[in-house]
Amino acid sequence: MAFGSNIRTFWEGRWHDADMAVMRAADHGMWQGSSVFDGARYFDGVCPDLALHCARVNQSAEALMITPTCEAADMVAIIREGLAGYGPGQSVYIRPMYWALHGSDLGIAPMAGATGFAISLEEVPMPVASFATTVTRTRFRRPVLEDSVCNAKAGCLYPNNARMLVEAQSKGFGNALVADALGNLAESATANVFLVKDGVVFTPVPNGTFLAGITRARHMANLRADGVEVREAVLTFEDAHAADEIFLSGNFAKVTAVKAFDDTVYRTRAMTDRVRRLYLDWAAGQG
Repeated sequence: MAFGSNIRTFWEGRWHDADMAVMRAADHGMWQGSSVFDGARYFDGVCPDLALHCARVNQSAEALMITPTCEAADMVAIIREGLAGYGPGQSVYIRPMYWALHGSDLGIAPMAGATGFAISLEEVPMPVASFATTVTRTRFRRPVLEDSVCNAKAGCLYPNNARMLVEAQSKGFGNALVADALGNLAESATANVFLVKDGVVFTPVPNGTFLAGITRARHMANLRADGVEVREAVLTFEDAHAADEIFLSGNFAKVTAVKAFDDTVYRTRAMTDRVRRLYLDWAAGQG
């Protein structure tokens, strides 16, 4: 089942107005999980940080020993061509993807130079600005680089995120706050996390267990340019309970307010709304 609707697929050098079948049963990416993707957004006629997302999918491919086959600048041009099939009032989730076609002599490692590539465009509305989620703890943790490909946006990482999310939802919450290997706060099950305390914005310092996202970096830059102090720090779950405010940051929703962490209820979302306003103002000038 597709994530969105009104789907366009770039496959074998051209755009198709359909959700195309692009992977074969014996493709390495099918049975060994050697696939990567990235996610960008088109909304209000703009594609914020599209070039950075295209560059990152190539970096992710290399991290999984998949040979990238499309330069980031060419990928941007292809995506913009595909977006011409949508109007400025439509919101689109942009997903370039690579997967390995063949395995090595033992079948486990990807064969260099044998790569599948596709881009999926799906019409998916942006979440409403007033939405706020709830979060809880999960027993599942973020892996370390010695255990998994934490330096890539790899499909094989997401079953771990899925079980975090399902556990949280089974307890009546919308999302989960996740620990790193040492038990400190890393991110949520779906996005990076920010805490606000006494007007200062905090976010977990990158330690190799999670992707420090493109949208995360954009929020930090926008806030600092607006005079807000932003600190990367080692954060605990006690810090999250003591915060005045929490928000999540990812490529899909850009900004998501958090109204409660277990029994802790947050009484303000002023910084969350400020971050959203700064991001939208910045994005409007990007095209």
